[in-house]
Amino acid sequence: MNQQKIPATVITGFLGAGKTTMIRNLLSNTNGKKIALIINEFGDLGVDGDVLKGCGAENCTEDDIIELTNGCICCTVADDFIPTMTKLLEREQRPDHIVIETSGLALPQPLVAAFNWPDIRTQVTVDGVVTVVDSAAVAAGRFADDHDAVEARRVEDFSLDHESPIEELFEDQLTCADLIVLNKTDLLDPAGLGRVRDEVASRIDRKPVMIEARNGEVPASVLLGLGVGTEDQVVNRKSHHELEHEDGVAHDHDEFDSFVVELGPVANPAAFVDALKSIIGEHDVLRLKGFVDVPGKPMRLQLQAVGSRIDHYFDRAWAPGEARATRLVVIGLHEMDEAVVRKAIEALA
Repeated sequence: MNQQKIPATVITGFLGAGKTTMIRNLLSNTNGKKIALIINEFGDLGVDGDVLKGCGAENCTEDDIIELTNGCICCTVADDFIPTMTKLLEREQRPDHIVIETSGLALPQPLVAAFNWPDIRTQVTVDGVVTVVDSAAVAAGRFADDHDAVEARRVEDFSLDHESPIEELFEDQLTCADLIVLNKTDLLDPAGLGRVRDEVASRIDRKPVMIEARNGEVPASVLLGLGVGTEDQVVNRKSHHELEHEDGVAHDHDEFDSFVVELGPVANPAAFVDALKSIIGEHDVLRLKGFVDVPGKPMRLQLQAVGSRIDHYFDRAWAPGEARATRLVVIGLHEMDEAVVRKAIEALA
């Protein structure tokens, strides 16, 4: 029996950073390694899993892709992740490498700590935590409050906690990283990218390796084989929540909400996308993703929005017997008015 531990790579990063695209590229470039993929989504529609199941990689079949859609993986480690890992390790043909894509709203720390559970620690090790950063979003100040206004308020009252939930989550994902991938660098000039590097570095005390990428294109040799054993070091990479609540209070994501909008066919996708940009901007939607049914087209239109930046392309043909429909996941802060946003989107169809 092979007693060597199976390496696992945790890929984290905020909503829309490009994690799924990077994994899709990875699966086409693993030099024959058999990959098992665990995906955790925030929301009710398994968009990321659907994208990856359609990539056709021989080394990662549909049976090797496991979706956890019952909630944030960092909150349901015992209920969802541990049983999933146990079943995976009981397979007759075990994977050469495990890749875990966390939700864009997940803290990686509790997940990494779960690898210290006795039944898992003896069989699997965390090869490394890879944090993917949307460089264009950082350059646009997406993860920062109005720093001038914050500083003015701090002068008046130093006891105020001014960090937003988004900022804290962004910093927590960076804090846990062994490798930071600055993605979407093609959207910035050299000066802008330099400012992003400085901004990311200023958010953490540790200095993990930082690399640049376009369209999530990072060689498998860079992502896999880091050999860190992060489960032994996670105690020194505590999140904001852990630092502020050492008493064991459970972490939650009450600051964020998500819902699914289902529509009929969309005859004019260009106009549909333009209208979505207005809705996103007006209601400060953080993330919108899903699939669109365009009449007369044999392929479905995949749609991915981060803020007002929307990417869309035909990703695959509708399968025989598959119900054609338009389904979108909308994610925003807790104060987002779901009824108003839903009504605005439904009016577009």
